[in-house]
Amino acid sequence: MLSRRSALFVALSTAAAAGAVFATPTFAIETKPFTADAFAAAQKAGKPIFVDVHASWCPICAKQKPILSELTADPKFKNLVFFVVDFDSQKDAVKAFDVRMQSTLIAFKGERETGRSVGDTDRAAIAALLNKTL
Repeated sequence: MLSRRSALFVALSTAAAAGAVFATPTFAIETKPFTADAFAAAQKAGKPIFVDVHASWCPICAKQKPILSELTADPKFKNLVFFVVDFDSQKDAVKAFDVRMQSTLIAFKGERETGRSVGDTDRAAIAALLNKTL
C-alpha cells in the first residue's frame, strides 16, 4: 500500500506526463483587420500596437505567421493590439505606413513608431521587434 505522499507523487507525475498539470497558460492575441479609426483609437489610448502588412500569396508572410502566433502567446503581450494590413487590398494603409513590400512588420508604443522590419523570418529579431511595443 502506498503512503499518502507517494500516492500524491504518482498522481501528479502521471498528470504532468499527460499534460494536465503544470501547463503554461497561453493568451491568444486577436489579430484585427486594419481600419484607420481602430488604429487611431489604439494610438490615442497609448496601447502597444503591432502592424503586420501581409499578403496571402507571400511565402515570407507564411513563415512569419507561426512565429508571430507563438511569440504573441506570451502573457506580456496580453494588451497588444495586433493589426493585419492586406498588402493587395488596403493600398491606402500601405501608403500611409510608407510600406514598399509585403512581410513588413511595424511596432508602435501609442503614437510613436518604435521599429520595423521587412522580410524578416528570424524568430529572435521578430521577438526583439515585438518587445519594442512594450
